[in-house]
Amino acid sequence: MAEDFVRIKNQMHLSENDVLQKVLQGINDTLESLGRDINEFKLVSFQYVPNEYEKLTRDIASEKNIPVSDEHLRGIHKLNSQQKIAFDTIYSAAMSDSGGVFFVDGPGGTGKSFLYTILLAHIRSKGYIALIVASSGIASSNFLGGRTSHSRFKIPIDIEPSIQCQISFQRSEADIIRSSKIIIWDEAPMTNKLVVEALDKLLQDLCENKTPFGGKLIVFGGNFRQVLPVVRGGGRREQVQTSLVSSYLWPYFTKVKLTENMRARDDPGFIDYLLRTRNGEEPTNSKGQVKLPDPMIIPYTNLEDSFEALISYVYPDMNLFESSPFEMMRMSILCPKNEFFVDGIKSKLIERLPREEVIYTNLKKNSPVILLRNINPVQRLCNGTRLICKNLTPNLVGAVIATRQFKGKHVWIPRIPLEPNPSDNKYLIPFVRRQVPLRLCFAMSINKAQGQTLDYVGLYLKQPVFTHGQLYVAISRAKIGNNVIVLILPPTTRDIGTKYTTNVVYDEVLLRASFS
Repeated sequence: MAEDFVRIKNQMHLSENDVLQKVLQGINDTLESLGRDINEFKLVSFQYVPNEYEKLTRDIASEKNIPVSDEHLRGIHKLNSQQKIAFDTIYSAAMSDSGGVFFVDGPGGTGKSFLYTILLAHIRSKGYIALIVASSGIASSNFLGGRTSHSRFKIPIDIEPSIQCQISFQRSEADIIRSSKIIIWDEAPMTNKLVVEALDKLLQDLCENKTPFGGKLIVFGGNFRQVLPVVRGGGRREQVQTSLVSSYLWPYFTKVKLTENMRARDDPGFIDYLLRTRNGEEPTNSKGQVKLPDPMIIPYTNLEDSFEALISYVYPDMNLFESSPFEMMRMSILCPKNEFFVDGIKSKLIERLPREEVIYTNLKKNSPVILLRNINPVQRLCNGTRLICKNLTPNLVGAVIATRQFKGKHVWIPRIPLEPNPSDNKYLIPFVRRQVPLRLCFAMSINKAQGQTLDYVGLYLKQPVFTHGQLYVAISRAKIGNNVIVLILPPTTRDIGTKYTTNVVYDEVLLRASFS
């Protein structure tokens, strides 16, 4: 590694000790991005002390060098009236260093992501640091420089009342947060209120300011009619109590509202149906179920034929993964749960993909995959990044990034040790498994799809949706109603097909989220 470092950096004048320090710092930087430290692994006989000044200089340069395109700067002229008011208000707060806490509230498709992109471009074009995070990896991939909130703020996976962001005040990550002009958090309603409260405490300490979020300019965004934080074993009451609107911080938020649906504006009838669904206003039958529009429904005859119809609609030609892989990544089958449903669909679709199968458990060249761990967040190799497989070797998978800033970049994904969460009682014996941290993404859970725009959406309801906003999130990923197809399985194979399904909407959350 030392030889590679010297050759690449062209720093042959360095002493052997200097080169060793450079190599150790490079290893430590990667480990820190994963929440670990090089001294845990005893690679050298001495205690390694990182050069924080050099790391800070490099990390700040990386944030300031995020490319700003002319297209995004000109995008200010494409903002509608509501987006323009939001832009002017938030941008003025950023330039005046007046701080503030905003919540951009808008249904799916109202252009929240577009607004954030224009804000980021204009603030970064002035040479400032602008940070953007999201509650899921897939949502964070929508933005240049996007990271998951857990990665950026070092938020523990286990959510407890005493949760704290694990950032040392002397580390470069803390200095970058302190130096930022604005912090944007997309899909914030998906987050447990305790996580947002932990960020509040972190920023107050970092900025030595006891006002909300340390006086920093914070922009949260999302929609409380979409998926709320899912509480294991919890029901309606638990979801309401853990949502952001139950936080002591909620009264400090200034609401900015977007209502014009830009995603589905070519299909007004679809927009009206989405509004009724998200508000829980669609008429229900005696079982409390809503009726889906006839064009969306795949008639159920038997499981095999109906499932085939669903797959054929979303993925009519699997050969296109070889000729047009990036376009194919804009199609997906959505399911309420990962377990059984998503995995079963992936197994069927990988069989149909051309090319020879390689057992990892199973991958093929050109298969779409999603990364399950943070490997190098700065280079967009983080939990939720979608890739396309290109090279399959025994210990490495070569792939190209399929989205945004690094789209088309070739990367290598190694086998890494993975182990169950110690607090997960499902496993009685601790173990470590060394594997490539990838999984197929022909299909995904509805929750992971939040924040995405898809060309074709297939919704597989082997079981009904089970939490607030899931049905609305699933069908609103498409631009027009004709590009959504739904397969509803009857309770037993003896039952006939139906056009009715469950729509879960918690009125308490919508009422609490109202600023009126």
